[in-house]
Amino acid sequence: MSVATRNGISADTPVAPPRVVRQRRVRPGLLGLAVLLIALGGLGAAFAVTSVRSTGSYLAVARPVEVGQQLSAGDLVAVRVSGGQGLRPVPTSRLKEVLDLRAAVRLTPGTLLTASQLTDAPLLGPGQQQIALGLKPSRVPARTLHPGDKVLLISTPDNNANTDGAARGGGTRFEAVVVDTASPENDDVVVYLALAVRDVPAVVVLAADDRVALVLTEAA
Repeated sequence: MSVATRNGISADTPVAPPRVVRQRRVRPGLLGLAVLLIALGGLGAAFAVTSVRSTGSYLAVARPVEVGQQLSAGDLVAVRVSGGQGLRPVPTSRLKEVLDLRAAVRLTPGTLLTASQLTDAPLLGPGQQQIALGLKPSRVPARTLHPGDKVLLISTPDNNANTDGAARGGGTRFEAVVVDTASPENDDVVVYLALAVRDVPAVVVLAADDRVALVLTEAA
């Protein structure tokens, strides 16, 4: 006896019930974490794009520059910097302006140059005059004096006077600020000082008699 079939399956063959696939529940915590990671990725990409766009050419210090020293082209070097908006470095386009200024602080090689480190103010303050003292190296209080160093000029006793030590006029003090220094060929050290106008005549007389001692009171 023939058995009718449908779609190639015998009518007498039992049919397996369809499988029911369970739907997995999505945890709210995992969904929130995924959204957070996507957001952070977008912020990171935006930050990277912003940094690239803010890359520019700025001035950096190439060699030490002392306080009060006028800048030269050899003191600076151009560098490429990404970001750094908070530092406000001086762009290379302002190089000519910078070369007319002096260092307001000691400049260290490898650092970016900022406008706050520069000044166009004269080293001589109001009521001051500049004098030059030629001193032997043994009378200079430091191996190297820098512009802006504060010093004290002290008069030494006059050994040629025919009076006792108490009456030789030693010990008078004058405050001054170092403007610059030089070392001539005779090995003396010339110190250029900013001195109060009222003290200039007395210091000049003492210097002519070689009766001035220099004391460093505060380094710049």
